[in-house]
Amino acid sequence: MSTLTGNGGQDWLEAELADTLDEDYELELSEPALSEEISKIYRKAHPPSMPRIDYFRTLLALQSELIKLQDWVAYHKEKIVVIFEGRDSAGKGGVIKRITQRIARVVALPAPSDREKTQWYFQRYVPHLPAGGEIVLFDRSWYNRSGVERVMGFASEDQVEQFFNDVPEFERMLVRSGIRLVKYWFSITDEEQQMRFMMRIHDPLKQWKLSPMDLQSRVRWENYTMAKEETFARTNIPEAPWHIVEGNDKKRARLNCIDHLLTQFPYEPVPHEEITLPERVFNPQYERKVLPPELYVPSKY
Repeated sequence: MSTLTGNGGQDWLEAELADTLDEDYELELSEPALSEEISKIYRKAHPPSMPRIDYFRTLLALQSELIKLQDWVAYHKEKIVVIFEGRDSAGKGGVIKRITQRIARVVALPAPSDREKTQWYFQRYVPHLPAGGEIVLFDRSWYNRSGVERVMGFASEDQVEQFFNDVPEFERMLVRSGIRLVKYWFSITDEEQQMRFMMRIHDPLKQWKLSPMDLQSRVRWENYTMAKEETFARTNIPEAPWHIVEGNDKKRARLNCIDHLLTQFPYEPVPHEEITLPERVFNPQYERKVLPPELYVPSKY
């Protein structure tokens, strides 16, 4: 009997599922424990989140649907762009990480070079757009111009106005070309962002996440709010509307966003060639050699 059938097969599948849960659990624990004082403040500011096992079960179910979406995209040569925007520490990265565990590629461009600053504004984003059969996630996007560049003074008001005039037609062009464009904005409260920044400041393993730009975003909270409001007012077009994700509860934000993303496409099961594992070839004349013990990594755990 094959080792993948009968009770042995069931045990193997359960072990695989447990291993997947362990990987996701490890991802959750990659954010080190907070100091006791910060933990108290955090618990006071947050109602109990959903039970961990419910979260993982739902996440795994949604990720299995993401794989079906990827199969549909590849089979029909669809082109998908998903934009993730929002304030610093709003949770964009956490959602992107859960999606790219299964599918897609991520584009997160650095600050423009001197040469790129002289180009057509959208030019550096265009090479990263998908070909047929691809899903591309933009971890921040061309909306940098109406957000951080505007608030921090890296773009003039004339440049921002030109952006607002151009971006609706740019996105309509993308949609007319066959790209399915979805735009998410992750929203958190003033208090929640302050809490997350404090957590980063007091956690040595997270301090790398805090840049001078992040700290300035706290100072200019209201400026970012006004920039966001004008961005919504001028770029929320029927061909590419904005979708706001409430982000104060990280787990629910991840699940809600992935669930909503799946509803944006008419994906369905696609044909697959049946895959069979070929029989292993055994050579009775071959004898496996014993390798020197010093070649092995020590088994410390």
